[in-house]
Amino acid sequence: MARAFYLLFGVLAYLIFFATFLYLVAFVGNLPWVPRTVDRGHEVVGLAHAIAADLGLIALFGLQHSVMARRRFKEAWTRIVPEPLERSVYVLTASLVLILLFWFWHPIPAPIWSAANPLLVYLLWGLFGLGWLIVLLSTFLLNHFELFGLQQVWHGAKGGPAAPPEFRTPLFYKRVRHPLYSGFILAFWAIPAMSAGHLLLAAGMTIYILIAIRHEERDLVRLFGIQYQEYRRRAGMLLPKLGR
Repeated sequence: MARAFYLLFGVLAYLIFFATFLYLVAFVGNLPWVPRTVDRGHEVVGLAHAIAADLGLIALFGLQHSVMARRRFKEAWTRIVPEPLERSVYVLTASLVLILLFWFWHPIPAPIWSAANPLLVYLLWGLFGLGWLIVLLSTFLLNHFELFGLQQVWHGAKGGPAAPPEFRTPLFYKRVRHPLYSGFILAFWAIPAMSAGHLLLAAGMTIYILIAIRHEERDLVRLFGIQYQEYRRRAGMLLPKLGR
């Protein structure tokens, strides 16, 4: 019974994540198909109120991701949550935090820039789409199903241990250590019409990413040792290194 529950919970958490990810694309792109976006949906309030609320939502997102991804938290957390469900619980919690951000985000509509040239508009939308494509492809280049907990619950349902992590550098990862984060940054910034609220979101998420990379790489060095240290010397963090 418990094994079937692992699988059901993991699949449900993944479906909620995927729906949340699709909504995130529309939210950041201010697309008309969803009720709330970075520039639309919530009442416009005073500037100080909006900035404080939005920074709090970004901080909550960063705190949840950073704390729950750390090794010590996982070791303590798996004393309460069965180990096959640990990643799925993380994915579900991350999705719920993003949903809170969508719902309570306060638009700050003051314009920062707006592209007028049609070619520039098409170029920026192309980069926006490319950023999200890089994000999604990067997850599959490593192990999409492990990253979002499905592999763990599958092994748990079968009663066997999950496969140990393997160090690989496919495609983008040969030259860039964190192409997934590069894709997010590109998607957040490549937008034809940038409002003050969108700028706050893009800047806040970029700062979080830079902080998260430092913590993540410490964990990767502990896990893979000198192999990862050598990889860090030859591959760029968010962009390929120039030269040899």
